[in-house]
Amino acid sequence: MQTLNTTLLIIGGGPGGYVAAIRAGQLGISTILVEGQALGGTCLNVGCIPSKALIHVAEQFHQTRHHSQGSALGITVAAPTLDIGKSVEWKDGIVDRLTTGVAALLKKHKVQVIHGWAKVVDGKTVEVGDTRIQCEHLLLATGSKSVDLPMLPVGGPIISSTEALAPSSVPKHLVVVGGGYIGLELGIAYRKLGAEVSVVEAQERILPAYDGELTQPVHEALKQLGVKLYLKHSVEGFDAQANTLKVRDPNGDTLSLETDRVLVAVGRKPNTQGWNLEALDLAMNGSAVKIDNRCQTSMRNVWAIGDLSGEPMLAHRAMAQGEMVAELIAGLHREFNPTAIAAVCFTDPEVVVVGKTPDEANAAGLDCIVSSFPFAANGRAMTLESKSGFVRVVARRDNHLIVGWQAVGVGVSELSTAFGQSLEMGARLEDIAGTIHAHPTLGEAVQEAALRALGHALHL
Repeated sequence: MQTLNTTLLIIGGGPGGYVAAIRAGQLGISTILVEGQALGGTCLNVGCIPSKALIHVAEQFHQTRHHSQGSALGITVAAPTLDIGKSVEWKDGIVDRLTTGVAALLKKHKVQVIHGWAKVVDGKTVEVGDTRIQCEHLLLATGSKSVDLPMLPVGGPIISSTEALAPSSVPKHLVVVGGGYIGLELGIAYRKLGAEVSVVEAQERILPAYDGELTQPVHEALKQLGVKLYLKHSVEGFDAQANTLKVRDPNGDTLSLETDRVLVAVGRKPNTQGWNLEALDLAMNGSAVKIDNRCQTSMRNVWAIGDLSGEPMLAHRAMAQGEMVAELIAGLHREFNPTAIAAVCFTDPEVVVVGKTPDEANAAGLDCIVSSFPFAANGRAMTLESKSGFVRVVARRDNHLIVGWQAVGVGVSELSTAFGQSLEMGARLEDIAGTIHAHPTLGEAVQEAALRALGHALHL
């Protein structure tokens, strides 16, 4: 068995791990990165990027089909057909370019990449096949994996998001189990690709992690698309002979939903199994590895970032943590203390939450002004044929400090940066209201929400 020595050893080449490796390389830290699958992790390969590519394909097909049936825009086209194989090939091309780019960046910064499955021996030793690696610092960045349902084991017609992102055909009918962001993003995409879609959710409404006012426009859009919702329904199992999903309604009665495929999308959990994490005997926070505000675990010089360390499970959180850990190892003074981390749901319409919602502000004992501005009064939204949704601001009543932003509507994911910056920089309502926003843009609704909170919206 050969032995390698390095200052920093990273297990996991997802967004957190590869960013940590790149930053460490920039800082001159000897670094080895171990990855058992493709560089980029879930996000680049079977998550964030491919799902947005499939969503784009679905939207283009949906719009073209809409124009073939008569359009107010004066566009007339023949009824479109879909070559899903070519769509998947295009999506895979994007993924390949991005993962190749990550590999090139790691090489540029002299990071040694070892492809294989890591097995932890102790806090300074990891084995990968017949290679033993000794390190001064061990960074755990193994990400998360889909939560399985015992009564719906993945296989055949039962699929996870991974299989849903690489379809060989579009099913006639898809049942999505789980009304959270993963299930709805993919469910809407498949509906626009031509499938009949039903969503089964145990809670009383879709996107239960968000407040009802914010999710109402999404609920209305689902009805317009013809997506069937089975709320407050629980799954009992799948009848393979009859191709039906058995669900129990709120009254306790059993329903049989005919379907070609069942997408299980009930959440994700930290990936703690299969690489001998238990050898470290780290303090845990539920199913996640417990960390402090510097991403240190309970063992000295052992760090954990990203989904492995729990909620919020967001790629951009992992990236920021990875960058910080590299700088800490280099001797810089850093701590992970963001004012807010944006959460984006790429449904149609999109949903963005940054900072405190009205309910969260109230629970924190804050006396706040809550104000929203509808996209129905925004010229840019009208030109995009999307007038549903709004921008909402939450600010302290005493000093007008902004503590939260939320938005639902077309393209609002792109407003998340402005929302995050305003919170990090301690902006007040007057700062946003007094900033000249370009016209015509969706961003004008941000300014108008602040103006309305101050009592003088201009376009409402």
